[in-house]
Amino acid sequence: MTRLVKASGTKAPTVTASNGVKSRKMEEEGHKVTDPHAWQSIANTKLYVANIRDGLAAADPAGKSTYDANANAYLAKLDALETEVKDAIGRIASDRRRIITSHDAFGYFGAAYGFDFIAPEGVSTETAASAKDVAKIIGQIRKQKIPAVFMENITDPRMMEQIAKESGAKIGGSLFSDALSDEKGPAATYIDMMHNNIRQLSSALTS
Repeated sequence: MTRLVKASGTKAPTVTASNGVKSRKMEEEGHKVTDPHAWQSIANTKLYVANIRDGLAAADPAGKSTYDANANAYLAKLDALETEVKDAIGRIASDRRRIITSHDAFGYFGAAYGFDFIAPEGVSTETAASAKDVAKIIGQIRKQKIPAVFMENITDPRMMEQIAKESGAKIGGSLFSDALSDEKGPAATYIDMMHNNIRQLSSALTS
């Protein structure tokens, strides 16, 4: 991002929306890197909103009252959203809050709300799963007694049926992590995305 700002030649002030976020590390190709998915914690998203509000007010003092009002309205929505998420998770038994996802994108969510998200061994988000990959996934599910699997890169229903049949885990729906859906989809906004994810988790883990 620093290179992009420099290349643009802009003289405008820059704001780091993630200031104040306590970052976590994740594995990527055998190396520890900073996990960029901080917005999966609603508390972190509130920091984003506050930083953006303050940055806009600093750049445009005349508009401060508008920025404050808009931020306060959105922060109230985030407060309500966090209550909904915590209430929904409270209805999921603690020993069932363990699932497999296609890649390690939900660490902040897990830390904030008491979930254990496990990225499967041997499966890339960019390639189709091989028979060996599927066998590893099934073994991991059995060993760790994981009740549900959310895997974006496995689209063949026969594979999903095989995983469910051989492991005993339930195949859940789609969780959004890195991008939103289009405006007609289930995750058109950040709040919609969080609603979708908690619905999918609740459906897979409480029924």
